[in-house]
Amino acid sequence: MSPIDTAPIDAAAARSELIAAALAKAAEAHAGQTRNGSGGLPYIEHPRMVAATLAARGYGEATLAAALLHDVVEDSETTVEELRAGFGDEVADLVDALSDDESIEPYRERKDEHRGRVVAVDGDALAIYAADKLTNLTTLHAAIEAEGMRVADEYNVSLGLKLEVWEADAAMLATTEPELPLLDELREAINRLAADLRAASPRSCT
Repeated sequence: MSPIDTAPIDAAAARSELIAAALAKAAEAHAGQTRNGSGGLPYIEHPRMVAATLAARGYGEATLAAALLHDVVEDSETTVEELRAGFGDEVADLVDALSDDESIEPYRERKDEHRGRVVAVDGDALAIYAADKLTNLTTLHAAIEAEGMRVADEYNVSLGLKLEVWEADAAMLATTEPELPLLDELREAINRLAADLRAASPRSCT
């Protein structure tokens, strides 16, 4: 069961052909995938939760479509140009900005570069970025409550490093868009993960 109510995006998809098409494309692209740090949730639940978080706050259909599609370039064979042809420039540009450059190593440097690209793009990229991080943290906390710190084994980097990166994300958002509706919730989720890590054994969070 998803830790975030996805009813708002299902309702939005029922009203919008664009959102319905994006949901279908995301489901196709992520078929058979499992989301890391989720305790075994099907991957599609992650973009659905990101988009539902934004739908509940009244964001427009292009933003919601991009939220549904934000991981398909990273995690499937789908290209930005395919999205441009199918969903238009606004959606494609948002997804492009929200896609990690997997060629950049190490992890911290890749995330630093990504943060800079998200800041530079027009539209609601920052809102999708914040909803993505909030969803990751909410899902992870639910998985820790259900499974304990063994969920950390699903990641390629330590939870301590991920927490550091999420703290930097929140700091960037606070600087660039301090009125962002999700910012307070994101900070609370970061503090909750920090508490989870403090409660864990040192071996689990290093």
